[in-house]
Amino acid sequence: MSADDHSPGSPARPYDQGAWWRDAVVYQVYPRSFADANGDGEGDLPGVLARLGHLADLGVDAIWLSPFYPSPLADGGYDVADYCDVDPRYGTLADFDALVAAAAAKNIKVIVDIVPNHCSAEHPWFRAALAAGPGSPERERFVFRDEPNNWQSVFGGPAWTQVPDEQWYLHLFDSGQPDWNWRHPDVVAMFERVLRFWLDRGVAGFRIDVANMLFKQEGLPDVVPGSQGGPLSPGHAAVPYEHQPELLDLYRSWRKILDSYSGDRGAAPVCTVAEMWFGHPDQARPYLKGDGLAQLFGFGLMPTPWSAEEFRTVIDTSHRLARETGGSIPWVLGNHDVPRMVTRFGVDQDLVRAPTPEVLLGRMDVDAELGARRARAAALLLLALPGGAYIYQGDELGLPEHLAIPDEARQDPMFERTLRTFMGRDGCRVPLPWSGATPPYGFGAGRTWLPQPEDWAALTVAAQRDDPGSTLNLYRTALAIRREHPALGDGDLTWLDAPAGVLALARDPGFTLMVNFGAEPVPLAWHHDVLLASGPLDGDLLPPDTGVWLS
Repeated sequence: MSADDHSPGSPARPYDQGAWWRDAVVYQVYPRSFADANGDGEGDLPGVLARLGHLADLGVDAIWLSPFYPSPLADGGYDVADYCDVDPRYGTLADFDALVAAAAAKNIKVIVDIVPNHCSAEHPWFRAALAAGPGSPERERFVFRDEPNNWQSVFGGPAWTQVPDEQWYLHLFDSGQPDWNWRHPDVVAMFERVLRFWLDRGVAGFRIDVANMLFKQEGLPDVVPGSQGGPLSPGHAAVPYEHQPELLDLYRSWRKILDSYSGDRGAAPVCTVAEMWFGHPDQARPYLKGDGLAQLFGFGLMPTPWSAEEFRTVIDTSHRLARETGGSIPWVLGNHDVPRMVTRFGVDQDLVRAPTPEVLLGRMDVDAELGARRARAAALLLLALPGGAYIYQGDELGLPEHLAIPDEARQDPMFERTLRTFMGRDGCRVPLPWSGATPPYGFGAGRTWLPQPEDWAALTVAAQRDDPGSTLNLYRTALAIRREHPALGDGDLTWLDAPAGVLALARDPGFTLMVNFGAEPVPLAWHHDVLLASGPLDGDLLPPDTGVWLS
């Protein structure tokens, strides 16, 4: 193998060079489905505390807690009724403090979700707005108008709901999630208080939900059919509720607050990681330059079919962007919003490129064995790339999407808002299996809030813990190697010439990754020792759908 000419050029010097998040491996905890300490069928913060040993043994640097705030759960907790408390179903603020302290004792940082685009319809300020009526100061904190425009909800259907006094309020997601008016000083000041509240409790960072949608274009113009979200500068985005230029100043102001909690206080720098899908680097570039956001998620791999060429294109685009801006773009292959890797990689990959109604309803043929092999290879790819990485809970167990949840048990609002034409996201949110041969697999004491499959006995933590060939031990070994190998973590990569269908890259000093996306075995690189393989090797050949780390 030889290096080709596709390595990115010299990087811009990042203002946060050396910050912990630039090469951290972060584990996403979806609290309702991680571990249940009180036996009510729902996960909770004491459950997370009780299972911290699993995360320490796995070897992650931080955990990201999805929302645990008081909420009526119109959208799985992303409809927040109180940004400065813990929902009683998950525990108390004392439980949160105990979790942060116990995690710190195991050298694990805690990142929390902040949901600034919208709140719950049960938030006191929105209830006050409904009571106050048209033209009131209370309504100015939200987006009310006398006539709706043509905006559509991300979850399906109109983005406007009419109230009894005949005004309409904006909700770009569920009707139980009214959008904030970020041009109102009360909203700006409230979220500054929220940031400081959680920083005072010792959090190491914030994941910013739908970070590109907070400001809406003045006048709320209709969306032009076929338009796409555009770059921030110099004008407004093509979609009038994305990438508005005021976002840059907002995130700079947040960064000043976050930075005030490090430095002379002796604390580690505080991270922000933004949920922000971008189709072109120009959309993301302004956020990564200067002193605003610390990170944008590298989401591009999640919807990418199993293809060496397509994976390389996404990796190259994101890595070049990070190098050019000096920014940080952690890699992601799964989260609470997308079908699990084992299932995505186990279907006809043309369906991944262009989902059909059958796919949207989960009614497609899945080769679970093939998907599991590919997901293991993808894990080695994820953890070998320059920068940080996020692991979604259960991916370390090789869990598939649960496609057979009964309609009456589904809770994702997308299912009903699309008139049941989209199965929703419940299948990747099913409670984790810890032990035992039947549900609830040690998750708690009884029936779980979403039903678990009957065939997960071999996928439990207990079943995999002592199996050297398990997916759990593949992740553990990979993270241990990553922690010690000087080539892994933040840095650069060099693409290597490789046979068709093979992705190969080198990282200095002395590390090579190969992933065979093709249908035939290929020779391993010469003069290398095998550090770790995602599956059995065939002598000096790398089988299809297999990844390997070479030294």
